[in-house]
Amino acid sequence: MERTLVLLKPDAVKRGFMGKILSRFEDAGLKVIGAKMVWIDKNLGEKHYNDIGKVQQRHGEMVFQALLRFMASGPVMALCLEGVNVVENVRKMCGGTEPKSAAPGTIRGDFSHISYAQADQQGKAIENIVHASGNADEAKQEIALWFKPEELHSYKTVHEVHVF
Repeated sequence: MERTLVLLKPDAVKRGFMGKILSRFEDAGLKVIGAKMVWIDKNLGEKHYNDIGKVQQRHGEMVFQALLRFMASGPVMALCLEGVNVVENVRKMCGGTEPKSAAPGTIRGDFSHISYAQADQQGKAIENIVHASGNADEAKQEIALWFKPEELHSYKTVHEVHVF
């Protein structure tokens, strides 16, 4: 079993999509082993996006600062999910990071439509509903950043009882 981190970003929280998104993961047979609301401060945002994601190096200081402002604009729902190939499966479910290009049926494709060009023109971060770990190593780092070991739970789901 593999674990991954998912963040329901401030736009998902403010628009009331937490339940709908969480249901998609549960409907796919993924297990929620950790969940909490967090209001990100600058320190946590920088650790998450600079130390792990290297956003600043890839996209520049302006994009990095806009992302930090966006992520601190409201609470975030942090989730630790567990399942078979969960990192890959969650990434597929989330869709492409640019919402306007994300396939219909994906979380970003269904709940957002902003483009990189539109966000750049407005001088803001791309509001794309959700963050999902990019690979298993990144997931381990991110989970350790967002959750203490005692905040993660072990239990058997109906899927585990009947499938495994």
